[in-house]
Amino acid sequence: MKAKLYYGSIVKDKEEQKEVRSPYDGRMVSTFSVSNEQDAHEILKIARQAALQAKLIPMHQRVNWLLDVAQKLENEREKMAHIITDEVGKPIAFSRVEVDRCIETIKLSANAMFHINGETFDTTAMPSGKKSLAFYKREPVGVVLAITPFNFPLNLVAHKIAPALVAGNAVILKPTSQAPRTAYELVKLFIESPYAPKDALSLIYSGEGVNETLITSDIPRVISFTGSVGVGREIMQKAGIKKVALELGGNAATYIDASANLTLASKRCAVGAFINSGQVCISLQRIYVHEAIYDSFAKMLVEETNILHVGSPYDDQTFIGPMINDVAVEKAKRWVQNAINEGAKPLCGAKSKDLMFEPTIMADVTEQMQIVCEEVFAPIVSLIKVNSYEEARGKMNASAYGLQYSIFCNDLAMAQRAIDELEAGGIVINDIPTLRFDLQPYGGIKQSGIGKEGPYFALMDDYTQIKSVVIC
Repeated sequence: MKAKLYYGSIVKDKEEQKEVRSPYDGRMVSTFSVSNEQDAHEILKIARQAALQAKLIPMHQRVNWLLDVAQKLENEREKMAHIITDEVGKPIAFSRVEVDRCIETIKLSANAMFHINGETFDTTAMPSGKKSLAFYKREPVGVVLAITPFNFPLNLVAHKIAPALVAGNAVILKPTSQAPRTAYELVKLFIESPYAPKDALSLIYSGEGVNETLITSDIPRVISFTGSVGVGREIMQKAGIKKVALELGGNAATYIDASANLTLASKRCAVGAFINSGQVCISLQRIYVHEAIYDSFAKMLVEETNILHVGSPYDDQTFIGPMINDVAVEKAKRWVQNAINEGAKPLCGAKSKDLMFEPTIMADVTEQMQIVCEEVFAPIVSLIKVNSYEEARGKMNASAYGLQYSIFCNDLAMAQRAIDELEAGGIVINDIPTLRFDLQPYGGIKQSGIGKEGPYFALMDDYTQIKSVVIC
C-alpha cells in the first residue's frame, strides 16, 4: 500500500518512492512518496490559505469532525493495528491498545474544546480605567507544524493534530518515515470526513530540504515536535520567532523503598522497562533499590522478566517484539558491552538476534555509564543499590532529563516528599514512571522538553492564543 502526500484535500503521488520493511521479517509493508523542498513550499501556501477559513468553521462542525473520525477509526481498529505492527514491529496486542488510545485522544480533544473559554474584566477596577466592556477570547494560532516519531505512530499523531484541528487551525503533519502508512490512513479519515474543512490538514514526508523549509518558514506559528534532544535543539535554533513545543524523551527512574510491596513493584517494573522493547520516552531505565531489599527485588525482577514472551509481533501473547532497526540494536549492544567492560554485570538478557533484543537487567552499574546517564531507548534497565530515599532522590535529580519519575513505598510522608522533591514533569506513586493517561498534562523539564501534551493542555498552551478586546 502506498502512503501518499496530501496537499490539503488533494492526494498526490510522487515518482520517487521509498520502501518500508517490517522490522520483524524484512517484508516490504508499505511505500511512501518522497517529498522535496518544492512540496514543502506548496503545502505551506495551502496551509496559510486554509487557516483563514478553518478558524471560521463553526465549533460544532469541528467537534463533529473529530467524533466522525473516532467512529470510523473504531470500525477500522484491527486494520490499523496490523498496519502499526507491520511498520514498527509493535506486538499486535499493544498495537490494538494504541488504536484504542488514539480513539480516546480524539474524543478527549473534541470534549476539551467545550472548556476553552475567555473571561470578562471590570475596567473600573483602577482609577485609570473607565467604564467599558473588556474581555479576552481564545482563537486559533493559524498554522501548526506537527512532527511525530515512530514509537507511537498513531496516538502521538492524534495528540498533535486532533486538538490543533478542533481549535480551528490548519495543520501540516510530517510523520516519521518509518511508519508512513499509519499516519496516511489516519489523515485519510480526517480529510475524507464530510465535516472536514477544505485543506485544513496536509501530509508531507521527509526529503531533501523539507525540514529546513518547514521549520524556518514564518507561516507555521507553532511547531510541535516529539523526538530526540539533538533534533529538538536544532529546531529551536532554526525556528525563529514562533512557539515551539518539544517532547524530547527522558531517562525515567523509580525508587523502591524497603516499605514497598515488592510483588507489585517487580511486576510493574518489568512492564515499565520492557514494553515496546524499551522504545518509549518514559521507559523505565533506572531502578534505585533500598539496600535492605535489593537482593530480593533483583531476584523477583529477573523472574518477572523471564516470564515475558519475546517473539513474533503477530502473536497475541508476545510482549517484546523487534526493535525498529539495525542502528538501534547496534547502539544497545554497544552500550551494554561498554558497561560490562567497565564492571557492570547482566542479570539476564544482553543478547540479540537480528532485531530481537532480549530484555536486559544490568547490575553493578555506575552513574557515568551511558546506560545510566543517557536515554538508552532499548529493553535495558539498570539496578542501583542505595541506602535511603535521600540518596535515590539525589541520583534521580542529577540527570539532565526530567520527564517522569516514580516511587514505590508504603510511607505517606515519603510519598509526599517525593511529589515535592523529585525534579520531573510527572511523578507517579506506587506505579511505574511509564504510566500515562492521555487526558493528563504530559511533558518534561530540563532536557526532556518544553510544553505539555494532553488535549486540553495542548489547546490552552499551544494551539490557541489570547486576543484582548475592549468595547468603549
